[in-house]
Amino acid sequence: MTQAQEHDHAGPAVPQTRTARHRRIVDILNRQPVRSQSQLAKLLADDGLTVTQATLSRDLDELNAVKIRNTDGDLIYAVPSEGGFRTPRAPLGESAKEERMRRLSSELLISAEASANLVVLRTPPGAAQFLASSIDQAELHDILGTIAGDDTLLLISRDPLGGQALADHLLALAQKSH
Repeated sequence: MTQAQEHDHAGPAVPQTRTARHRRIVDILNRQPVRSQSQLAKLLADDGLTVTQATLSRDLDELNAVKIRNTDGDLIYAVPSEGGFRTPRAPLGESAKEERMRRLSSELLISAEASANLVVLRTPPGAAQFLASSIDQAELHDILGTIAGDDTLLLISRDPLGGQALADHLLALAQKSH
């Protein structure tokens, strides 16, 4: 397909640039589980972005995308954080960031245990940084910060005794979609 034909595509007008393509890939991966490059290529094509498998593979590598296993046991692509794309995203707003945190909690949270102002969260192997990133992006006032390892995440509450309330909140979020 030529570039002229790509621009004639009926989908939304998306610039044919590497940065715009990376932004769309991150948006898609944050919005829904994607199990394969061919599935991702189809979703991009639906948005008017036609890419070769080699380009898509390179894009995923540049975005540090990895495959993680969600709680359903499916291997899905995930990106660790917003990286260089920290520009304001007006259409998403706070509710979308909180929705992403809720969705990832429901897919990845195995347990939450509190002590004073600390909460230890467990996830499947390789998933802690994705959950931590979604919590950080939700910018919840009650959470001072997060530290993520491979399958364990530490949440620090602003309230010296707020750990249990945070643990209960996150467990409740995880249960809402089950």
